[in-house]
Amino acid sequence: MKLAFSDEDKAFRQEVRAFIAAELPADLARREAMGFHNGRATVDPWQRKLHARGWAAPSWPREYGGTGWSPIQRYIFELECGLANAPEYSLIAMSMVGPVICRFGSPALQERFLAPMLSGDCWFCQGFSEPQAGSDLASLRTRAVRDGDDYVINGQKIWTTDAHMADYMICLARTDPDAKPQAGLSMIIVPMDAPGVTVRPIGTIDGDAHVNEVFLEDVRVPAGHLIGKPNEGWTQAKFLLGHERTHNAYVGMLCRYLARIPGLIDDECTRGLGPVEAAEYRRRHALLAIDVEALQWSVLRVLAGEEGPRLNAAASAIAIRGAEYLLRAADLETAILGPQVIPRFRPDDSLPLPAGAPASAPGRSTQYLYWWAATIFGGTDEIQRNIIWNTLFR
Repeated sequence: MKLAFSDEDKAFRQEVRAFIAAELPADLARREAMGFHNGRATVDPWQRKLHARGWAAPSWPREYGGTGWSPIQRYIFELECGLANAPEYSLIAMSMVGPVICRFGSPALQERFLAPMLSGDCWFCQGFSEPQAGSDLASLRTRAVRDGDDYVINGQKIWTTDAHMADYMICLARTDPDAKPQAGLSMIIVPMDAPGVTVRPIGTIDGDAHVNEVFLEDVRVPAGHLIGKPNEGWTQAKFLLGHERTHNAYVGMLCRYLARIPGLIDDECTRGLGPVEAAEYRRRHALLAIDVEALQWSVLRVLAGEEGPRLNAAASAIAIRGAEYLLRAADLETAILGPQVIPRFRPDDSLPLPAGAPASAPGRSTQYLYWWAATIFGGTDEIQRNIIWNTLFR
């Protein structure tokens, strides 16, 4: 197995770099670099540019409007977007829901939803977690009961990212209460403006409210919104959560941190940072760079590997390390900048900032606090460690 970029991959990387440099709006890149959450209106222009280029859906099959890229090309694209501060557009729609509809959806669902998703006219949220069923999806209680040509859905979802601005939810619900827990689940597309859907924002430690509670009370959904066959939701959910094996490595974002931290240290030295402290920060940066390079090689091994249990275990290990390194990187930035990052600056705050804070201060504390959630995304660290144990040692 050759773990290196081919000449074609290198040429593709230059093509991606040139496109991003020419097309990424500067204000959007600035907001992304600062770590602020972007709304639909902010990122839609970028999605339209990607769509026009044919790059809107890197992980979709070509026949459904995807790029047809190899896993290595998708990795390169994610890496270069991270380095250039390009935002991740509607991750749930493009990297999770879209592939599920491509794989399991009826022709009618594919025709109705895929094209609007590509163009940015249709956003999705993911209705999986519940108050009594977080990482243990087999315990979820939301019910979907067939009633004529509809399903009637009752239940509650929680930690639903972007529910406040989504057009639809991909909802995991129990359709057969008498079956084994995993066997009685189905995946249904729910319009967020349907009668009986209530969205309540949840304030998070980073000062934002990008996750939500969603209440479903006698929500009627056409039976044609069922994805695949009834009671196949567990298989579909596993496909969805495993589709982007290496996304939770956060390689692009980590490389973004590594690229800018030396400049932060240099800037702080001109503002009075002592040589001993600067040397310690450079040491921490070097150790992080070594670990991130090792993580990159691990990602490439997974991308080049054969399907199988060991690959699943490796993907879980990558997710654990990716979250750990993100926190280390964000912690290092906040340590370098010190108390100057404590104020909750806004993206549109003009310079000079209050109290002489540097231009790099906005967003630092917000992003540091947000990255604590990376230990939960796609399954907690504890769940990931259980997957590794069950795969390799049982």
